[in-house]
Amino acid sequence: MIPIRNVYYMLSYAFQTLREQGYRDVATEEFRNVADLCAAILAKGVAAQIKRGLTREYLERAETLACPRGRIDFSESVKTLCRRERRLACVYDDFSVNCYMNRIIRTAMGLLLRADIARERKKALRKLLVFFDGVEPLDPRFIDWHMRFNRNNQAYRMLVAVCYLTVKGLLQTTSDGGSRVMDFLDEQNMCRLYEKFLLEYYRKEFPRLSAKAAQIRWALDGDAPPMLPLMLTDVTLQYGSDVLIIDAKYYNRTTQALYGSHVLHSGNLYQIFSYVKNKEAELAGRPHTVAGMLLYARTDAEVQPDADFSVSGNRFAVKTLDLNREFSEIAAQLDAIAKEYLHCEKG
Repeated sequence: MIPIRNVYYMLSYAFQTLREQGYRDVATEEFRNVADLCAAILAKGVAAQIKRGLTREYLERAETLACPRGRIDFSESVKTLCRRERRLACVYDDFSVNCYMNRIIRTAMGLLLRADIARERKKALRKLLVFFDGVEPLDPRFIDWHMRFNRNNQAYRMLVAVCYLTVKGLLQTTSDGGSRVMDFLDEQNMCRLYEKFLLEYYRKEFPRLSAKAAQIRWALDGDAPPMLPLMLTDVTLQYGSDVLIIDAKYYNRTTQALYGSHVLHSGNLYQIFSYVKNKEAELAGRPHTVAGMLLYARTDAEVQPDADFSVSGNRFAVKTLDLNREFSEIAAQLDAIAKEYLHCEKG
Protein backbone atom coordinates (compact mmCIF):
# COMPACT_ATOMS: atom_id res chain seq x y z
CA MET A 1 0.00 0.00 0.00
CA ILE A 2 1.44 3.39 -1.02
CA PRO A 3 1.56 5.90 1.87
CA ILE A 4 -0.86 8.78 1.30
CA ARG A 5 1.99 11.26 1.67
CA ASN A 6 3.84 9.63 -1.23
CA VAL A 7 0.72 9.94 -3.38
CA TYR A 8 0.82 13.66 -2.63
CA TYR A 9 4.49 13.87 -3.63
CA MET A 10 3.70 12.06 -6.88
CA LEU A 11 0.87 14.49 -7.56
CA SER A 12 3.10 17.46 -6.74
CA TYR A 13 5.60 16.40 -9.40
CA ALA A 14 2.88 15.55 -11.90
CA PHE A 15 1.30 18.99 -11.33
CA GLN A 16 3.83 21.67 -10.43
CA THR A 17 1.08 23.93 -9.06
CA LEU A 18 1.04 21.78 -5.91
CA ARG A 19 4.60 22.87 -5.15
CA GLU A 20 3.51 26.48 -4.74
CA GLN A 21 3.27 28.18 -1.37
CA GLY A 22 -0.48 27.75 -0.88
CA TYR A 23 -0.29 23.94 -1.07
CA ARG A 24 2.88 23.23 0.90
CA ASP A 25 1.16 22.66 4.23
CA VAL A 26 -0.84 19.81 2.63
CA ALA A 27 2.32 17.68 2.77
CA THR A 28 2.41 17.97 6.57
CA GLU A 29 -1.21 16.93 7.14
CA GLU A 30 -2.45 13.43 7.90
CA PHE A 31 -5.03 11.84 5.59
CA ARG A 32 -7.17 8.76 6.14
CA ASN A 33 -7.20 7.87 2.41
CA VAL A 34 -6.48 9.28 -1.05
CA ALA A 35 -10.00 10.71 -1.35
CA ASP A 36 -9.29 12.73 1.78
CA LEU A 37 -6.08 14.01 0.16
CA CYS A 38 -7.90 15.01 -3.05
CA ALA A 39 -10.56 16.78 -1.00
CA ALA A 40 -7.85 18.84 0.75
CA ILE A 41 -6.21 19.73 -2.58
CA LEU A 42 -9.52 20.70 -4.17
CA ALA A 43 -10.55 22.76 -1.15
CA LYS A 44 -7.36 24.82 -1.33
CA GLY A 45 -7.30 25.05 -5.11
CA VAL A 46 -10.95 26.00 -5.51
CA ALA A 47 -10.72 28.58 -2.69
CA ALA A 48 -7.75 30.20 -4.46
CA GLN A 49 -9.61 30.14 -7.78
CA ILE A 50 -12.67 31.78 -6.23
CA LYS A 51 -10.45 34.65 -5.04
CA ARG A 52 -9.15 35.06 -8.60
CA GLY A 53 -12.64 34.60 -9.98
CA LEU A 54 -14.33 31.53 -11.41
CA THR A 55 -13.88 31.29 -15.15
CA ARG A 56 -16.82 32.29 -17.30
CA GLU A 57 -17.74 31.47 -20.88
CA TYR A 58 -20.33 32.66 -23.35
CA LEU A 59 -23.05 30.01 -23.46
CA GLU A 60 -25.99 30.03 -25.84
CA ARG A 61 -29.37 30.24 -24.10
CA ALA A 62 -32.88 30.01 -25.50
CA GLU A 63 -35.64 31.78 -23.58
CA THR A 64 -39.03 33.43 -24.17
CA LEU A 65 -38.84 37.10 -23.19
CA ALA A 66 -41.16 40.09 -23.11
CA CYS A 67 -38.41 42.28 -24.61
CA PRO A 68 -36.28 41.00 -27.52
CA ARG A 69 -32.69 40.02 -26.78
CA GLY A 70 -30.10 38.53 -29.09
CA ARG A 71 -31.50 36.60 -32.07
CA ILE A 72 -35.23 36.03 -32.41
CA ASP A 73 -36.34 32.49 -33.15
CA PHE A 74 -39.31 33.32 -35.41
CA SER A 75 -40.73 29.81 -35.72
CA GLU A 76 -40.83 29.38 -31.94
CA SER A 77 -42.07 32.95 -31.47
CA VAL A 78 -45.10 32.29 -33.69
CA LYS A 79 -46.10 29.44 -31.39
CA THR A 80 -45.92 31.63 -28.28
CA LEU A 81 -47.81 34.46 -29.99
CA CYS A 82 -50.51 32.01 -31.05
CA ARG A 83 -50.92 31.17 -27.39
CA ARG A 84 -51.36 34.93 -26.79
CA GLU A 85 -48.44 35.08 -24.40
CA ARG A 86 -47.05 38.26 -26.04
CA ARG A 87 -43.50 37.01 -25.66
CA LEU A 88 -40.70 36.33 -28.14
CA ALA A 89 -38.48 33.28 -28.31
CA CYS A 90 -34.92 34.62 -28.18
CA VAL A 91 -31.52 32.99 -28.49
CA TYR A 92 -28.65 34.92 -26.92
CA ASP A 93 -25.17 34.47 -25.47
CA ASP A 94 -24.90 34.54 -21.69
CA PHE A 95 -21.53 35.16 -19.98
CA SER A 96 -21.99 32.45 -17.38
CA VAL A 97 -20.09 30.54 -14.68
CA ASN A 98 -22.00 27.43 -15.72
CA CYS A 99 -19.16 26.39 -18.03
CA TYR A 100 -17.95 22.81 -18.39
CA MET A 101 -14.85 23.08 -16.17
CA ASN A 102 -16.82 24.55 -13.29
CA ARG A 103 -19.44 21.83 -13.73
CA ILE A 104 -16.71 19.17 -13.47
CA ILE A 105 -15.42 20.69 -10.23
CA ARG A 106 -18.98 20.95 -8.87
CA THR A 107 -19.55 17.27 -9.69
CA ALA A 108 -16.28 16.11 -8.09
CA MET A 109 -16.97 18.03 -4.89
CA GLY A 110 -20.41 16.46 -4.72
CA LEU A 111 -18.89 12.99 -4.99
CA LEU A 112 -16.33 13.74 -2.29
CA LEU A 113 -19.10 14.78 0.09
CA ARG A 114 -20.42 11.20 -0.19
CA ALA A 115 -16.98 9.65 0.34
CA ASP A 116 -15.11 8.64 3.49
CA ILE A 117 -13.26 11.89 4.15
CA ALA A 118 -12.63 13.92 7.28
CA ARG A 119 -15.45 16.06 8.65
CA GLU A 120 -13.43 19.27 8.32
CA ARG A 121 -12.88 18.54 4.60
CA LYS A 122 -16.61 18.12 4.05
CA LYS A 123 -17.26 21.36 5.91
CA ALA A 124 -14.75 23.21 3.71
CA LEU A 125 -16.26 21.78 0.52
CA ARG A 126 -19.80 22.72 1.56
CA LYS A 127 -18.69 26.33 2.13
CA LEU A 128 -17.17 26.43 -1.35
CA LEU A 129 -20.28 24.97 -2.98
CA VAL A 130 -22.11 28.20 -2.12
CA PHE A 131 -20.07 29.92 -4.85
CA PHE A 132 -21.23 27.28 -7.36
CA ASP A 133 -24.90 28.08 -6.91
CA GLY A 134 -25.42 28.72 -10.63
CA VAL A 135 -23.33 25.74 -11.74
CA GLU A 136 -25.14 22.55 -12.74
CA PRO A 137 -23.57 19.18 -11.86
CA LEU A 138 -22.84 16.63 -14.59
CA ASP A 139 -23.53 12.93 -14.77
CA PRO A 140 -20.08 11.69 -13.65
CA ARG A 141 -20.35 8.59 -15.86
CA PHE A 142 -20.43 10.65 -19.06
CA ILE A 143 -18.01 13.52 -18.46
CA ASP A 144 -15.93 14.45 -21.51
CA TRP A 145 -12.40 14.88 -20.17
CA HIS A 146 -10.93 16.07 -23.47
CA MET A 147 -10.67 19.82 -23.20
CA ARG A 148 -8.31 22.60 -24.19
CA PHE A 149 -6.54 24.88 -21.76
CA ASN A 150 -5.40 28.38 -22.62
CA ARG A 151 -3.84 31.35 -20.90
CA ASN A 152 -7.14 32.32 -19.27
CA ASN A 153 -7.98 28.93 -17.73
CA GLN A 154 -4.50 27.45 -17.17
CA ALA A 155 -5.07 27.41 -13.41
CA TYR A 156 -7.83 24.86 -13.98
CA ARG A 157 -5.47 22.22 -15.40
CA MET A 158 -4.47 20.81 -12.02
CA LEU A 159 -7.99 21.16 -10.58
CA VAL A 160 -9.53 19.23 -13.48
CA ALA A 161 -6.81 16.56 -13.18
CA VAL A 162 -7.59 16.06 -9.48
CA CYS A 163 -11.28 15.95 -10.37
CA TYR A 164 -10.48 13.24 -12.93
CA LEU A 165 -8.75 11.13 -10.26
CA THR A 166 -11.65 11.77 -7.91
CA VAL A 167 -14.40 10.81 -10.35
CA LYS A 168 -12.57 7.84 -11.84
CA GLY A 169 -11.44 6.69 -8.42
CA LEU A 170 -14.67 7.08 -6.50
CA LEU A 171 -17.30 6.15 -9.03
CA GLN A 172 -18.19 2.66 -10.12
CA THR A 173 -21.09 1.72 -12.36
CA THR A 174 -23.31 -1.03 -11.02
CA SER A 175 -25.01 -3.79 -13.00
CA ASP A 176 -28.33 -1.95 -13.01
CA GLY A 177 -26.78 1.14 -14.62
CA GLY A 178 -26.58 3.12 -11.40
CA SER A 179 -23.42 4.19 -9.63
CA ARG A 180 -21.87 3.88 -6.23
CA VAL A 181 -18.84 5.19 -4.39
CA MET A 182 -15.96 2.74 -4.24
CA ASP A 183 -12.40 2.54 -2.89
CA PHE A 184 -10.18 5.20 -4.38
CA LEU A 185 -7.64 4.85 -7.20
CA ASP A 186 -7.71 1.63 -9.12
CA GLU A 187 -4.78 0.15 -11.03
CA GLN A 188 -5.46 2.09 -14.22
CA ASN A 189 -5.59 5.50 -12.52
CA MET A 190 -2.45 4.81 -10.50
CA CYS A 191 -0.66 3.72 -13.67
CA ARG A 192 -1.33 7.10 -15.30
CA LEU A 193 -0.19 8.97 -12.21
CA TYR A 194 2.93 6.80 -11.95
CA GLU A 195 3.90 7.50 -15.57
CA LYS A 196 3.42 11.26 -15.24
CA PHE A 197 5.27 11.34 -11.93
CA LEU A 198 8.36 9.68 -13.42
CA LEU A 199 8.43 12.03 -16.40
CA GLU A 200 7.94 15.20 -14.36
CA TYR A 201 10.44 14.10 -11.71
CA TYR A 202 13.24 13.94 -14.27
CA ARG A 203 12.13 17.20 -15.86
CA LYS A 204 12.24 18.97 -12.50
CA GLU A 205 15.28 17.41 -10.83
CA PHE A 206 17.49 16.91 -13.91
CA PRO A 207 17.14 20.09 -16.00
CA ARG A 208 20.22 19.17 -18.05
CA LEU A 209 18.43 16.08 -19.31
CA SER A 210 15.96 16.09 -22.17
CA ALA A 211 12.94 14.32 -20.63
CA LYS A 212 9.80 13.78 -22.67
CA ALA A 213 7.17 11.26 -23.72
CA ALA A 214 8.71 10.96 -27.16
CA GLN A 215 7.36 9.30 -30.27
CA ILE A 216 9.68 6.85 -32.01
CA ARG A 217 9.52 6.35 -35.75
CA TRP A 218 9.31 2.87 -37.18
CA ALA A 219 12.46 1.85 -39.06
CA LEU A 220 10.59 1.10 -42.26
CA ASP A 221 12.03 0.37 -45.69
CA GLY A 222 9.12 2.09 -47.43
CA ASP A 223 5.98 4.05 -46.70
CA ALA A 224 4.16 3.41 -43.43
CA PRO A 225 0.96 1.35 -43.77
CA PRO A 226 -2.14 3.28 -42.66
CA MET A 227 -2.93 1.06 -39.65
CA LEU A 228 0.57 1.00 -38.14
CA PRO A 229 0.29 2.06 -34.47
CA LEU A 230 2.30 4.93 -32.99
CA MET A 231 5.21 4.15 -30.71
CA LEU A 232 4.82 6.66 -27.89
CA THR A 233 7.14 6.14 -24.92
CA ASP A 234 6.28 6.87 -21.29
CA VAL A 235 9.66 8.50 -20.57
CA THR A 236 12.57 9.11 -22.92
CA LEU A 237 15.68 10.57 -21.28
CA GLN A 238 18.60 11.91 -23.32
CA TYR A 239 21.87 13.38 -22.13
CA GLY A 240 24.36 14.10 -24.86
CA SER A 241 24.55 11.00 -27.04
CA ASP A 242 23.08 8.67 -24.39
CA VAL A 243 19.39 7.70 -24.52
CA LEU A 244 17.37 5.78 -21.94
CA ILE A 245 13.79 4.74 -22.70
CA ILE A 246 11.71 3.95 -19.59
CA ASP A 247 8.44 2.09 -19.82
CA ALA A 248 6.54 2.63 -16.56
CA LYS A 249 4.43 -0.32 -15.37
CA TYR A 250 1.99 -0.32 -12.47
CA TYR A 251 0.41 -3.74 -11.92
CA ASN A 252 -1.00 -5.56 -8.92
CA ARG A 253 1.18 -8.43 -10.11
CA THR A 254 4.50 -7.63 -11.75
CA THR A 255 5.14 -11.17 -12.99
CA GLN A 256 3.02 -13.97 -14.42
CA ALA A 257 3.02 -17.63 -13.49
CA LEU A 258 4.08 -20.08 -16.20
CA TYR A 259 4.53 -23.78 -15.50
CA GLY A 260 5.14 -23.16 -11.81
CA SER A 261 7.70 -20.38 -12.25
CA HIS A 262 7.51 -16.59 -12.33
CA VAL A 263 8.30 -14.91 -15.64
CA LEU A 264 8.10 -11.35 -16.94
CA HIS A 265 5.14 -10.22 -19.00
CA SER A 266 6.21 -11.05 -22.55
CA GLY A 267 4.22 -8.17 -24.05
CA ASN A 268 6.13 -5.67 -21.91
CA LEU A 269 9.48 -7.05 -23.07
CA TYR A 270 8.44 -7.01 -26.72
CA GLN A 271 7.30 -3.40 -26.31
CA ILE A 272 10.53 -2.06 -24.81
CA PHE A 273 12.58 -4.11 -27.28
CA SER A 274 10.69 -2.51 -30.17
CA TYR A 275 11.21 0.98 -28.76
CA VAL A 276 14.95 0.50 -28.31
CA LYS A 277 15.67 -1.18 -31.64
CA ASN A 278 13.72 1.37 -33.66
CA LYS A 279 15.43 4.22 -31.79
CA GLU A 280 18.77 2.51 -32.45
CA ALA A 281 17.99 2.49 -36.18
CA GLU A 282 16.97 6.17 -36.04
CA LEU A 283 20.34 7.19 -34.54
CA ALA A 284 22.47 4.98 -36.80
CA GLY A 285 25.50 6.70 -38.29
CA ARG A 286 26.26 8.95 -35.29
CA PRO A 287 27.81 8.30 -31.86
CA HIS A 288 25.12 7.14 -29.44
CA THR A 289 23.95 4.57 -26.91
CA VAL A 290 20.34 3.46 -26.48
CA ALA A 291 19.15 1.53 -23.44
CA GLY A 292 15.70 0.42 -22.34
CA MET A 293 14.16 -0.15 -18.91
CA LEU A 294 10.93 -1.62 -17.63
CA LEU A 295 10.36 0.17 -14.31
CA TYR A 296 7.66 -1.58 -12.30
CA ALA A 297 6.05 -0.17 -9.18
CA ARG A 298 6.93 -2.66 -6.45
CA THR A 299 4.10 -4.83 -5.13
CA ASP A 300 3.65 -7.12 -2.13
CA ALA A 301 4.48 -10.20 -4.22
CA GLU A 302 7.32 -12.42 -3.02
CA VAL A 303 9.08 -12.38 -6.40
CA GLN A 304 10.04 -8.99 -7.80
CA PRO A 305 11.52 -8.50 -11.30
CA ASP A 306 15.21 -7.63 -11.32
CA ALA A 307 17.23 -8.22 -14.49
CA ASP A 308 19.98 -6.55 -16.48
CA PHE A 309 21.01 -7.90 -19.88
CA SER A 310 22.23 -6.93 -23.34
CA VAL A 311 20.75 -7.74 -26.75
CA SER A 312 22.74 -7.00 -29.93
CA GLY A 313 24.65 -4.17 -28.27
CA ASN A 314 21.74 -2.53 -26.44
CA ARG A 315 21.38 -2.66 -22.69
CA PHE A 316 18.05 -3.66 -21.15
CA ALA A 317 16.98 -3.60 -17.51
CA VAL A 318 13.92 -4.65 -15.54
CA LYS A 319 13.69 -2.92 -12.16
CA THR A 320 11.16 -2.12 -9.45
CA LEU A 321 10.54 1.16 -7.64
CA ASP A 322 9.32 0.75 -4.07
CA LEU A 323 6.71 3.48 -3.55
CA ASN A 324 6.13 2.31 0.02
CA ARG A 325 9.44 3.78 1.24
CA GLU A 326 10.28 7.28 2.41
CA PHE A 327 10.17 9.61 -0.56
CA SER A 328 13.85 10.47 -0.15
CA GLU A 329 14.67 6.81 -0.85
CA ILE A 330 12.42 6.78 -3.91
CA ALA A 331 14.17 9.89 -5.22
CA ALA A 332 17.59 8.32 -4.55
CA GLN A 333 16.73 5.31 -6.71
CA LEU A 334 15.53 7.52 -9.57
CA ASP A 335 18.69 9.61 -9.26
CA ALA A 336 20.83 6.47 -9.41
CA ILE A 337 19.15 5.42 -12.67
CA ALA A 338 20.06 8.72 -14.35
CA LYS A 339 23.64 8.49 -13.07
CA GLU A 340 24.20 4.87 -14.10
CA TYR A 341 22.59 4.90 -17.53
CA LEU A 342 23.13 8.51 -18.64
CA HIS A 343 26.11 9.60 -16.52
CA CYS A 344 24.16 12.65 -15.41
CA GLU A 345 24.13 14.12 -11.92
CA LYS A 346 21.14 15.71 -10.23
CA GLY A 347 20.60 19.46 -10.51
